[in-house]
Amino acid sequence: MSDRDATEPGSDQAKVSKAADAHAALLDARVRRYLEILALPCIGKTLDEVLAWARKERPAALALIERVLAGDAEDRLTRAIDRRLVDSGLPDRPTLETFDFEFQPSIDKALVLQLAELDFIGAHEDVVLTGTSGTGKSHVVKSIAVRACGAGIKVLYRRFHGLMDDLYAGLADNTYDKRLRRYARVPLLIIDDVGLGRIRRSEHEPTAAQMLFTLIDQRVGHGSTLMTSNIKLSAWGGYLGDASLTMAILDRMIQRAIRMEIEGPSWRDKESKELNERRRSDAQKPKSPPSTRAKADKPSH
Repeated sequence: MSDRDATEPGSDQAKVSKAADAHAALLDARVRRYLEILALPCIGKTLDEVLAWARKERPAALALIERVLAGDAEDRLTRAIDRRLVDSGLPDRPTLETFDFEFQPSIDKALVLQLAELDFIGAHEDVVLTGTSGTGKSHVVKSIAVRACGAGIKVLYRRFHGLMDDLYAGLADNTYDKRLRRYARVPLLIIDDVGLGRIRRSEHEPTAAQMLFTLIDQRVGHGSTLMTSNIKLSAWGGYLGDASLTMAILDRMIQRAIRMEIEGPSWRDKESKELNERRRSDAQKPKSPPSTRAKADKPSH
């Protein structure tokens, strides 16, 4: 039989080839259907490319599986990190790579980098950062929060004033216990800016000290709490409205807390001075004279 005869539509070889193509098409349809069921969109989009690579490179089975799964795994991981960042309540997402340790020499860089390894979360240790406003406390704790979200750890970030407002709102609408459980159970709770802003006081409501005590008491040994304060710990009693209860809060936290105090210049003052210097510099630059060509081109009336 000639080659031409073998490829004729009615020949056995043509029938085998046609059957193979039909089987391949059926397999392709099945695979794409499975990918839809498993919610693996990236594989579906790159399937033809991966199959072409496999036919050319003839990889080992594990290498092929890795190539097939990589796209969706990376996509799912990225979306999970973004979801944790959004759910955390972080107002911005600074990193330690952008922190100027040279500007703030009083900060313990080695300790900050150690905290960024996140081991303290697994050990259920607490961290307390104190220092005047603008010294970089919030930048440090937010950066650690970003690292934790990237490592698959659930985080909640709240400024202290906002945390108290949320718990007071829970008292008003009978959701206090639900809100408290959310803060008590999260692996990493960040309470920023204790001492900044006025706290509501009413004889008909628990004090901020009482609510904070309840929260910290439920978290000790079950999660890590990272707090920053613009006032010294000795001034917390007056700020929270109950000196003895505040002492109990500090006793529970300091027992397992990593302490850090930042004393130094203000980032905000530095940025303000740099901005003013840029403005003065721009104002002193000679202005370009008006274009004479534009006047010459202007039609006369």
